Parts: sequence; C-alpha cells; structure tokens
Amino acid sequence: MARSMWKGAISFGLVHIPVEMYPAASDQGLDLSMLDRRDFAPIGFKRYNKATGKEVSWDDIVKGYEYSDGEYVVLSDEDLRRANPEATQTIDIIAFVNAEQVPLIYYEQPYYLAPGKGGDKVYALLRETLRDVGKIGIANVVIRVKQHLAALVCVGDTIVLNTLRYPDEIRPTDELKIPAADSKAAQVTEKELQMARALVEGMSEKWKPQQYHDTYREDVMALIKKKIAANQTKTLTEPEPEEEKPAKSNVIDLVSLLQASLGKKPAKAAAADDDDDDDDEPPPRKSRKPSKDDGDTDKDTGNRPPPRARKAPAHAATHASAKRTTAAKSAATKTATKTAAKKTAARAAAKPAAKAAPARRRKAA
Repeated sequence: MARSMWKGAISFGLVHIPVEMYPAASDQGLDLSMLDRRDFAPIGFKRYNKATGKEVSWDDIVKGYEYSDGEYVVLSDEDLRRANPEATQTIDIIAFVNAEQVPLIYYEQPYYLAPGKGGDKVYALLRETLRDVGKIGIANVVIRVKQHLAALVCVGDTIVLNTLRYPDEIRPTDELKIPAADSKAAQVTEKELQMARALVEGMSEKWKPQQYHDTYREDVMALIKKKIAANQTKTLTEPEPEEEKPAKSNVIDLVSLLQASLGKKPAKAAAADDDDDDDDEPPPRKSRKPSKDDGDTDKDTGNRPPPRARKAPAHAATHASAKRTTAAKSAATKTATKTAAKKTAARAAAKPAAKAAPARRRKAA
C-alpha cells in the first residue's frame, strides 16, 4: 500500500475519528512515451523560467495566484493550510442520506479511509452504524487545494470516501436529443419489452469483478511482443485505405435484433407485425396467352402453350425465329402423322364389317 496522502479526522456531532486517506484506484492504462519519428529518440519536457529561458528544478518551484497581469501572490503549502486549518484536516459529515438518492453521475474518485492511531473503536462504530441504517454520509473535505463534496460509503469492512461532483459541474442534457417517454417515434411495444426483458434475464449473473479486465490493453501488449519477436520495433504501420461501407437503412427491425440476440432466427417484419398473415393464400398466378403459332397444336394435343419468351438481344432474334418455325413445322408433322394413322385404322376396321353384311343377307334368304 502506498503512503497515506492525507491525515485528519472524520467528524460528526461531537465524535472525531482519526483516519488516514489512501488512493483506492490506480490507472492501469498503457504508459506510452513520445518519440521523435526521425530517429525514435524520446522527447523530454523541461520546466524553464519564461523570463530567462533557463531550466528550473523542483526545489525552486512554488505556487502563486495571478491577481493581475504578470503579478502573483505567492502561496506555500503552509499558507494553504492556515487559511482554514479545520477544513484541511477534517472530513466533516453534514448529513446522512439513502444511497439510491445520489445518482451515479455524481461519483468521481474513491479513496480508502483507514483508522488512525487510537481510532479503531470509533471507526468500527461508524462503519457498523452506516451498515445498520443503510445510509451514506455526505461530507465536506479539502484535498490538496480544492474542497470536495464527498460520500462516505461502507464497503465490506472499509469506509470508502468517494468524492462527488457539485451540481454546477454536471452538464445539462437540454441540448441532447433525448426521446421523451410519450414520443411516438420511440414508442416501445409490449412484445419488444417482453423480449428485451427475457434478454436481460438471460444475461443476468452475480457480480464477479475478477472476471473483468482490460482486454484492449492485453491485445496491444500482445501486438508489442509480436513486433519485438519479428524485429519490427522501428516499423511504423500506416493505415490502410478504408473500404466504402454500404449505406445503412434508418429503419431498425427491433424484433429481429432481439430475436437474434436470444438465439432465434429473426422473423420477417410482416410476421412480427401480424401473425395472421401466414394463413393467407398466395395470390393466383396470371395465365399466359397462347401464341398464334401454337393455336392448332393446343387443340389437337392438349399441351399447354410454351411460356412467353423474354426479349432476346437483336443478334439472337433471327436464331430464335428459326427455332420457333422449326418447332411449328415439327408439331404440324406430328399432327398429320397422327391423323393419317387414325384414318388407316378406321379403314381397316370397316373391311370386316363389309364382308359380314352379304353373309347375313344370304342366311335370311
């Protein structure tokens, strides 16, 4: 644990609890250095005197407030402490409120509070009281040179001081285009709400902070190791030209997205709007008119007329016409052959009948 950054006391009523403050969060971002792209040498920054241009060491730096152009009031750390000793050494609890009454947007930076020398019992008393009543303490505290509004929250066995933003530090939402609850454009149906609720229930689990980590930082570190292994430490990767993405429609099929999220196949928009549409019969197909060339053939053979041909290119018109003529001749030949065969069969059947007739006349005589 790092050294305490602040020592003082929690005060509420006549009770004083000596505490020490420690940072509760650490920045785990990528520590990247700035380099000169010409020779990849690191770039340094100097603290220099703007009047002389000479570098100034940390020991020679003091704070000052500019009260007029080029004129400063010098303030040391002791001056800042003496301005209000009580405010700089006390976490002054001014009220206790329900935790759910403080929106999350007000929370800023957490700090651990540990009991100071001789403060174990009163520290435990405040901790158990906060836990028992289910409230948080709202307090004023000065950290460095700024007074903060803060919330004292019981987290496990530790009291956490979380600095809060002041109301005037929260930007208003008046200029944002937020849909109203009764907006027709953002009206949510009961079906969509039920599916979204089912999705939330399916993704619900217990809070396990250990399973969450900075995957982007891990990916960047893996890329760094890869470039080192490939001896590409001095290679600058230039961006590739972006491909034009197809324009997206502004219409969002929310039901399909919810169904896909739930692991189902997205339904068609029509089916989602009205399930009765599935029972409707398809519209009847329009009959095609027979062509002139096929008129006689249809009467004799009963075959359906061939489908209407699509428009052919100019260079294929002659070929298509020749095909149709050949087909018509072939059909006519088949028809003539069938007719001749029928006539031959009829003649063959008539001959025995003609021979049998004289025989009957002789018997009758």
